[in-house]
Amino acid sequence: MTRRPPWPAGAATGIGSLPGIDVAEATRLVFGELPELPHLPELPARGAGADMIGRAAALLVDLPVEIAPSGWRLTARPGRDLRVARDFLDRDLDALEHVGGEFTGAVKIQVAGPWTLAASIELPSGHRVVSDHGATRDLAESLADGLGRHLADVQRRLPRASVVVQLDEPSLPNVLNGRVPTPSGWGTVRAVAANDVEQTLGQVLSVAPAGARLVHCCASDAPISLFIAAGADAVAIDSTRLESRSFDALGEAIEAGIVILLGVVPGVDADITVEGVVAKVERLWQALGFPRAQLPEAIVATTACGLAGATPGYARRAMSVLRDASLRLSEESE
Repeated sequence: MTRRPPWPAGAATGIGSLPGIDVAEATRLVFGELPELPHLPELPARGAGADMIGRAAALLVDLPVEIAPSGWRLTARPGRDLRVARDFLDRDLDALEHVGGEFTGAVKIQVAGPWTLAASIELPSGHRVVSDHGATRDLAESLADGLGRHLADVQRRLPRASVVVQLDEPSLPNVLNGRVPTPSGWGTVRAVAANDVEQTLGQVLSVAPAGARLVHCCASDAPISLFIAAGADAVAIDSTRLESRSFDALGEAIEAGIVILLGVVPGVDADITVEGVVAKVERLWQALGFPRAQLPEAIVATTACGLAGATPGYARRAMSVLRDASLRLSEESE
């Protein structure tokens, strides 16, 4: 990592999504329960436009989208669907400013990455953008431009905060391995070369402040080394789906100073305790073989994925457990 991360050692955070439709309440909850690294809540239960893809599509510059029967699709001119998505985002940022306008710590925002966006949005023909090299390039450039404007808006609203950018790339392994389906469902889009994936991801990551560039992927085959090569300062993964072959890449990342956002709390209702989370993190850390004192700086405890599918009570409990577990892990490392 080129510099220390803008959040303190022993921090906990969320991945992004929460249940419910009240963004003001959700924002207060996040800042109250996760004060070391709060995030901009995403509330997909409000409908199309508040979902991960619609939210990122609202940032695209000169590439309007609309909702087709099969999902989001590029279109010739802006319409109602895009206005709704942008209105959701504006309301979210208003709530963020109201709650965190004087906040002086690090705040995380989440945006779907270029490859997940390209694998999810359709061309007017119905094919995914990722099937067309030129269209994918244009989409990535538009996203980078829109993300830069979005960052400036967030920084204007939170002038004393440090903004961390999380690119969500759950579909990136499918892009790399040729698993994105064609419109018929009978075939798949040809795999994209790792070098091209890395370059495009790095192009969008570079818009974020140095030291505050994060990539999240909860797939079991998350390409950790590729994320780091693209310029990520931190990587968010689901520890419950971590394959044994990923341990080497994880260890190499920590040795290089990369922070790991470790998903240790389920994203749906489950029986969770502070003691259980502490034990889970410590077991993984022991397996990696690093000094115990290094843990609070190298690991940020988080949920395995978003909490949109959880009950409101569990979402609050999950954040509380993460905060208390991270505090205990930090204290025990002193």
